[in-house]
Amino acid sequence: MLKIGDIEIKNYPILLAPMEDVTDPPFRHICKKYGADIMYTEFISSDGLIRDASKSMQKLDFEEFERPIGIQIFGNNIDSMVKATEYAEAAKPDIIDINFGCPVKKVASKGAGSGAMNDIPKMVKMTEAVVKATSLPVTVKTRLGYDDNRKEIADIAERLQDVGIQAITIHGRTRTMRPRHPADWTLIGKVKENPRMHIPVIGNGDIFTPESALHFKNTYGVDGLMIGRKAMGYPWIFREIKHYFDTGELLPPPTIEERVDDCLLHLHKSIEWKGEKRAIFEMRKFYGDYFSGLPGIKQFKVKLVSLISLSEIEETLQEILEFYQ
Repeated sequence: MLKIGDIEIKNYPILLAPMEDVTDPPFRHICKKYGADIMYTEFISSDGLIRDASKSMQKLDFEEFERPIGIQIFGNNIDSMVKATEYAEAAKPDIIDINFGCPVKKVASKGAGSGAMNDIPKMVKMTEAVVKATSLPVTVKTRLGYDDNRKEIADIAERLQDVGIQAITIHGRTRTMRPRHPADWTLIGKVKENPRMHIPVIGNGDIFTPESALHFKNTYGVDGLMIGRKAMGYPWIFREIKHYFDTGELLPPPTIEERVDDCLLHLHKSIEWKGEKRAIFEMRKFYGDYFSGLPGIKQFKVKLVSLISLSEIEETLQEILEFYQ
């Protein structure tokens, strides 16, 4: 059982990672449908919240269906992070999460995201300030360290725990490691094995199949697993992992009916949340994954990413359904 504050997940928890321009409410709805236990918003700029920037404020939205859910914030100024915490708490999530993991240069170069690991004392001080600013449980998502010469996660995890965080998610790469480089779970395992650690330790990185999920769970003893890239366009991964954990059996891939229905649900919810024009444009990055692996699908994917009207997209999805039935 995973316990974060008053949140209790009785079965082994599988979490959805926060991903910029991906984990908005429509996408999270689909992942929740298939079993994601805890989810987080896209990361939200503390400065954006303080400025009342519309894009940042919109990211505070979530449905009751999504609970338990955390709002993730990032920034490099402690006072701004405290104020952003107050904004986030007013939206009434279940968790406040601090992003110390984003490797994007424009974020990290300013000392935010994974760039915070360049100044660990400030990172600890910022975390303590956020913990004190809210009555909600505070969690952290971070990495092994800034680079190969500074894999300091064991020390960082202890220090963040000591100032009050109630769970930590560790991505098995440093800030400078590329996604193509295999995630290193050995240090995640060492954090979990540390007798001083008493908060949940959640592992993240390269969980692409039910078999890999079970391997990381059993080998490193983490309290939960967080899924990122694999869930993008393949929300069925949560169902498949849970079934495999429960039965030892692999589920068949989603049917063509499920693929089309969930793609349509995602599209329609996106239109409700962000408007038709923007939703149609932003859905283009998901089509390839929703229909990945289907022979002859390329012709349909090329067509889908060129369409600009909802009716044409719906017609094309119906063509896909009929073609593969």
